[in-house]
Amino acid sequence: MRLITCGYHGQIHLGAVEGETAILPALAGTAGLDMLGLIEAGPPHWRRFAAELAGSPPRCRVALEEVNLLAPIPRPRKNILCLGWNYADHAAESLAAHGREPVLPEHSVVFTKAVTSVTGPTADIVLDEAVTTQLDWEVELAVIIGRGGRRIAAEHALEHVFGYTVVNDLSARDLQFRHKQYFLGKSLDGACPMGPWIVTADEIADPQQLDLRCWVNGELMQAANSRQQIFLIAETIAVLSRGMSLEPGDIIATGTPAGVGFARTPPQFLRAGDVVECEVEGIGRLSNRIVAGSG
Repeated sequence: MRLITCGYHGQIHLGAVEGETAILPALAGTAGLDMLGLIEAGPPHWRRFAAELAGSPPRCRVALEEVNLLAPIPRPRKNILCLGWNYADHAAESLAAHGREPVLPEHSVVFTKAVTSVTGPTADIVLDEAVTTQLDWEVELAVIIGRGGRRIAAEHALEHVFGYTVVNDLSARDLQFRHKQYFLGKSLDGACPMGPWIVTADEIADPQQLDLRCWVNGELMQAANSRQQIFLIAETIAVLSRGMSLEPGDIIATGTPAGVGFARTPPQFLRAGDVVECEVEGIGRLSNRIVAGSG
């Protein structure tokens, strides 16, 4: 299933996409769950929802272009968990940009983005140059936890995945480097476009065989495959859950490959009017315009 959260005629709906059609079961007059509620309800309810979608009457089917796609989980309950330097080429370019030797991390680099950074797959991104003049792009495959747990074994970790989505881990590099940590520079409002939907885990045969790409104004900036990750998804879930409970609806962004702006010669950053697109094979594409504004 390709599950969406969308706006339609002034209401927020949980639904699914089939081709160019959005299926919104609540249009049949039944009150439904939101995306977090669905995930938390567990596998039996997921199957019932799939059956409800399949049996939805014609009035529940509308053209996809008529709905406003939002982030699949518009307001996560917890910060987005993120991996840094999880592709060898990105780790190398980042270190080289700081004049350091390219040494790969022995352990995963983990940080978080604030829930207020989440925005929709086609939303405008406001760039306030009084806050940052170094806004950078990062295409990432994100994992949505479906069944929580602690001390999850790597060999069973993918059984805990509800689905996958795309995020752009937009980063204010000047803030990130000035404050000597990741959180502030990663958590600007709107700095986590997400979507366009969640593809359920049963639709992704192998999450470690997906192409990732990012374009800025139509120019390809990043191109890689998730098999190039240093710390694979199953291992990441195991490591994160060793001392911290993962819960249904938790989001894990699994890192970005080489090609980010700050590591280019000369460095390149996003400006008002730019359009940044991020795509993961088998899932979908984000397309966000950068607009000038102020906080």
